[in-house]
Amino acid sequence: MLPAVVKLCCGISYPHLRSLTGLQRTAVAVIGQELTQRQRWGQVHHLITSGLKRNEPKSEDINPVPMKEDQLLYVQKGQEAMRKALRMLEDTQGWKVETESEGDVICSKVTPGAGKVFRLEAVLDASVDELYDILFVRVEEMHQWNPSIQRIKVLKHVGPETIVTHEVSAETAGNLIGQRDFLCVRHSCKQKSRVYLGGAAIQLESFPPQAGFVRAEDGPTCIVIQALGDDVGKSRFTWLLNMDVKGWLPKSIVNQALPRAQLDFTRHLRTRLTAGTTPG
Repeated sequence: MLPAVVKLCCGISYPHLRSLTGLQRTAVAVIGQELTQRQRWGQVHHLITSGLKRNEPKSEDINPVPMKEDQLLYVQKGQEAMRKALRMLEDTQGWKVETESEGDVICSKVTPGAGKVFRLEAVLDASVDELYDILFVRVEEMHQWNPSIQRIKVLKHVGPETIVTHEVSAETAGNLIGQRDFLCVRHSCKQKSRVYLGGAAIQLESFPPQAGFVRAEDGPTCIVIQALGDDVGKSRFTWLLNMDVKGWLPKSIVNQALPRAQLDFTRHLRTRLTAGTTPG
């Protein structure tokens, strides 16, 4: 999934890469940042995992809806992707700070089977419901506020909580990765004070890779949005990004581009929230 939210990696430019300083930090600075981040993540992890044990979406918690076999497979794949991604977030060991920007923190770790994944933590001036509406319900409008997205199309609605989407990244000047398209199943779960958005790449015989694009793949990925204490107008935004962009690009470049893309996406999202009106 998600994101589409992530497809912004395809709009990374050389100036962005030149601005990255993670590889140039001194050992002392890195250790200091990681210790600070461990303390901060301990608080976030308590908020997330204290709810995961009690509130993590379970099959028996979902209202049964009559579905065809292929529809049920989409739901199951979305739920399984969400569970796998949440387990990655639960594991607090091995995370290292990649970059920090105006309070937003991105950490990374190498996980078996998934390679390098990235976790962004941020606080947004929006309610849980508002973010759910923008990122899931109105996902087809994302290109209107995120210039890294050319288009997103919902191909299938599978009940109220699962959708299948096709996404195309925008072609931008200085694009290192090139245009990609993504075919994803996205699953959501709303609870009282939090929302889970999870997803992963799928394959459809009726929708093969498109001419002119490299089809990238989201691994199990998720976003957790939770109310920030008693302030219903603020939310803690935790995003696990797990992506294989495919193609020829060296992993070293991709691993620098993806966290930059997360920061860019969050910046565009904040601009959308500040506007306060529905695009278009």
